[in-house]
Amino acid sequence: MTEEERTTAQLEESKEEKAKEYDASQIQVLEGLEAVRKRPGMYIGSTSSQGLHHLVWEIIDNGIDEALAGFASEINVTVEKDNSITVIDNGRGIPVDIQPKTGRPALETVFTVLHAGGKFGGGGYKVSGGLHGVGASVVNALSTELDVEVYREGKIYGMDFKLGKVAHPMEVKGTCGSHQHGTKVHFLPDPDIFTETTIYDIKVLTTRIRELAFLNKGLKITIEDKRPEEPTYQEFHYAGGIRHYVEFLNKGKEPLFEEPIYVEGEQKGITVEVALQYTNDFTSTLLTFTNNIHTYEGGTHEAGFKTALTRVINDYARKVGLLKENDANLSGEDVREGLTAVISIKHPNPQFEGQTKTKLGNSDARAVTDKTFSETFNKFLLENPTVAKKIVEKGTVAAKARVAARRAREMTRKKNGLEISNLPGKLADNTSKDPAISELFIVEGDSAGGSAKQGRSRLTQAILPIRGKILNVEKASLDRILANEEIRSLFTALGTGFGKDFDVTKANYHKLIIMTDADVDGAHIRTLLLTLFYRFMRPMIDAGYVYIAQPPLYQVRQGKMVRYIDSDAELNEVLGQLPPSPKPAIQRYKGLGEMDAEQLWETTMDPENRRLLRVELSDAEEANAVFEMLMGDHVGPRRQFIEDNATFVENLDA
Repeated sequence: MTEEERTTAQLEESKEEKAKEYDASQIQVLEGLEAVRKRPGMYIGSTSSQGLHHLVWEIIDNGIDEALAGFASEINVTVEKDNSITVIDNGRGIPVDIQPKTGRPALETVFTVLHAGGKFGGGGYKVSGGLHGVGASVVNALSTELDVEVYREGKIYGMDFKLGKVAHPMEVKGTCGSHQHGTKVHFLPDPDIFTETTIYDIKVLTTRIRELAFLNKGLKITIEDKRPEEPTYQEFHYAGGIRHYVEFLNKGKEPLFEEPIYVEGEQKGITVEVALQYTNDFTSTLLTFTNNIHTYEGGTHEAGFKTALTRVINDYARKVGLLKENDANLSGEDVREGLTAVISIKHPNPQFEGQTKTKLGNSDARAVTDKTFSETFNKFLLENPTVAKKIVEKGTVAAKARVAARRAREMTRKKNGLEISNLPGKLADNTSKDPAISELFIVEGDSAGGSAKQGRSRLTQAILPIRGKILNVEKASLDRILANEEIRSLFTALGTGFGKDFDVTKANYHKLIIMTDADVDGAHIRTLLLTLFYRFMRPMIDAGYVYIAQPPLYQVRQGKMVRYIDSDAELNEVLGQLPPSPKPAIQRYKGLGEMDAEQLWETTMDPENRRLLRVELSDAEEANAVFEMLMGDHVGPRRQFIEDNATFVENLDA
């Protein structure tokens, strides 16, 4: 036996020993299952579509934790025809022996007792995505039915539940090969809990599953949707992990260098991974994760990375003479212009700020991320002077633009300022000064703006018409953005300030409603606005203040009956239900300007009748990605998008 074969055999033997150690004694019980069905929002955030999908994340996370522990290499997710979910992993399988504290099988305990799991200090897991021991039991409690199969030590164990209670006790259902191991969970969400919807969105599922595959290099995750006539199947498997994630995020952009820079290291039990690449863009994309949880608000790991990035680039620039003695240091903002980076850390005891786990608070994560990244990144710059020079020059150009932007901002404040109370002349403000009930409609075109001003509720609704398509902020420097009249008017009306001065608590309106035509140009303007909000007004999105109005596409009149229709399919359905006479009159709204003030009010602005879509962060991220692809420098992805989606276009306006 060679040395390499001996090492492999020892590793396998060690893994087998650890697998044996993962038994019922490591399933620790903190408290019983209480009132989950009465207060589900306390456990899954809400009973909306977001909460519905959260059930899937909880079960997938259990498989991910097995992968983090080194025992699972594959997770399979299936959306069944009845909108139930099946998740299979090839981990060790949930323990089935008797749990000492409850006197019941550990499998039963995991699915019926809150805070029961192998992640509470029992030694089952070194790292996990938080207290996911609540996951299995909460999913069970909020499901009409749940059944689980465990493959361990040559046997198949099965157990069934209904509404969180045991329907059939655990039993041996059969045998399996000694090499087969893992857990299969199948559950059907309870419509009495999820009253808004029990229909899973395959796009939401796919996006998160792709993200998890990026964050766990080598792990294969598949998703199958059996609901369509032709079921769909996708497989995600990235040997390069977050390196591939950066390349994915930069699709359609022009990188300054070919391969993303990758850093990996471990200190004090904390594993740090960083991948980054610069592009010729003016904006930056920085995503941070802790134990696979997307920390939207950043935290200590992000702070450590930013500090190290700025310090290392400045030190290198001075060492090689790219920054002279009298030159000011590049700021953090300068060195992040055009940067796409993903920071993923694995922490044995993560402390998140707030219930939503969106900001990491561990102080040790800052120091470890800083040290791990700076050591490798500094070495990379020294060994790759051509790439290093491009990075420094990118920051130097950004610094010059920053100075120009500051001057533009100061000039703007002197003229009609972002900070003083002068409002844009075309703004028709509302009379209430209470932001909680105030709404700002951003309306496409002067014609629609005129109708909106006439039809609005003056107490609560303000109207800001915009003319044409706003500046493409993705391809413009900050000084150009500040010089744009439409963008400046918007920020002046909001009262929030701009850039570093942006303060969401100063917002004059708690509803910012995009109201554009229901055509291709309207969709384009809406996407431009969403990109602006995502890049420069993200706190407004985070606060839930950004909405999209839903104007109708048709008006159908027959006698005294008036109906507003949203799609061609609905139009055909309505026409099929109407009596033959009198002949219905159909009006197609090609733009908001074709509606008079009364029609615009009753269809799109009246709080009693209107339908608004609230923009979530994922919506803005997707809009930004689509916009980059459609308006970016690369023709290939744009052509492919058009070819793939041309068949879906109906009644394309000339």
